[in-house]
Amino acid sequence: MGAQTRTHQNMLKQVTPLILTYNEAPNLRRTLERLAWAKEIVIVDSFSTDETPAIAREFPQVRVVPRKFDTHTQQWNFGIGQTGTPWVMSLDADYVLPATVAGELEALSPGEKLTAYFGKFRYCIWGRPLRGTLYPPRAVLFRKDRCQYVQDGHTQQLQINGQTGRLDSVIDHDDRKPLAHWFWAQDRYATLEAAKLAGTSADQLTLPDKLRRKMIVAPFLVFFYTLLVKGLILDGWPGWFYVFQRTLAEIMLSLRLLENKLAATSGKKGTTN
Repeated sequence: MGAQTRTHQNMLKQVTPLILTYNEAPNLRRTLERLAWAKEIVIVDSFSTDETPAIAREFPQVRVVPRKFDTHTQQWNFGIGQTGTPWVMSLDADYVLPATVAGELEALSPGEKLTAYFGKFRYCIWGRPLRGTLYPPRAVLFRKDRCQYVQDGHTQQLQINGQTGRLDSVIDHDDRKPLAHWFWAQDRYATLEAAKLAGTSADQLTLPDKLRRKMIVAPFLVFFYTLLVKGLILDGWPGWFYVFQRTLAEIMLSLRLLENKLAATSGKKGTTN
């Protein structure tokens, strides 16, 4: 029992939480308060102009590393290099861990072939949890010497070299930044995602991406799927907020795809004339 306990304690000490920030004052304190178990927390900050740095300084185990933003992929990979433990827990600034995480990490005893753990999420609207979400599980805990981030459309994917497992603890995704920030970020995401969809052959696209590339179908499907199949109609106004948000995200992507299509058509006509 003594040797096993020492192994579990060592696993907890082998994990460094890594967070990317830019103007995350509405979220960061709630996230850091749930990381009291961490010996060190690394924050890669893209020169925030709000209270984010001041909030980070409230927590003695936090080390803030400023870096000018280029892409999320580069930021994450840079941050991984700043950590000093074999395992990294990558967290968005609006990921609020449950109190059970420390105990679960302490109990982990991964085999040599196990490289990463996926975490499940509960989506929240201003602190009110929803019964369903489109947000997929994500690899949040991984060996840094076997993993790196690669760009995938508007987002980044963790390239994992080895076996994976799943954490039992469910993470709250609770973003409380103003809606104006969401519009700004979503427009950037839609632009990147449209370029990815346009530049990928149909046989390499997933079924959801094939539907997105048709421009008209996806917004309607997302609206009814989230509202009825996911049951968000039963979550009151927070449910409607999420339904409208995800539907609007699909509409913005459709608009970007249509804009690109019209621009290409206009260019061809100009060449012909």
